Amino acid sequence: MTKKLKVSIITGALLGIICIIGGGIRMGYSGSGLYLFALWYNRLIMGILIGLTKMKPGVNGLIRGGFFGFIVSLAFYLSTGMTDLISFLAGIIYGVIIVAAARKFE
Repeated sequence: MTKKLKVSIITGALLGIICIIGGGIRMGYSGSGLYLFALWYNRLIMGILIGLTKMKPGVNGLIRGGFFGFIVSLAFYLSTGMTDLISFLAGIIYGVIIVAAARKFE
């Protein structure tokens, strides 16, 4: 496992915790444990996907991270009946953040 992959997974997991906090505040923590876990897992998968891909230097790599964030978050967004727009948009931004963090170790 490369250092870049480890950083991507850890960054995705940490951003997932932020999503759990935000989702819990918005939706309430009671009775939404599976939803919040799925939100965290979505960010973890995003970290794995980005960690396994080759990143281009410059803005192109950040755009690719946003695209991967879009693709991975779209699956979650569609599964919620397109009701959680904030988490979907955050996923795109988190894709860029994961690329920026992982880029330091590529």
